[in-house]
Amino acid sequence: MTESSDRRFRAAVQPLVDAMGGRLIEPAEAGHDDVVLRWEGREVVAVRLPHLAESLEHLLAELERRHGMPLAQLDRKAKQSVVRSLEQRGAFRLRHGVETVAEALGVSRFTIYNYLNRTEPGA
Repeated sequence: MTESSDRRFRAAVQPLVDAMGGRLIEPAEAGHDDVVLRWEGREVVAVRLPHLAESLEHLLAELERRHGMPLAQLDRKAKQSVVRSLEQRGAFRLRHGVETVAEALGVSRFTIYNYLNRTEPGA
């Protein structure tokens, strides 16, 4: 692989790495928890994944960017949508996940549990 194709490969995987809250590092710097990506038989780049707690913070920040405002300022329907999205991503399996999301949304834990117990979107 040439230097040019290495750059193209890195550019191709960068959006995925960004979405996960990870970062690209050189393969030589990779530790046992990093994921080394090989292309055409060569180690091209490694991905350092975030810790789980950092992942939730990253998800919340990304949702805030998508909505263009602090999550606490969203209306109820939008907050319910955020909770459904976070549930699908496993956010509430993390220790203190409900509390972290409740704080970000400016609601109580009880409200988060109510949103989680809704059976249909927009209900």
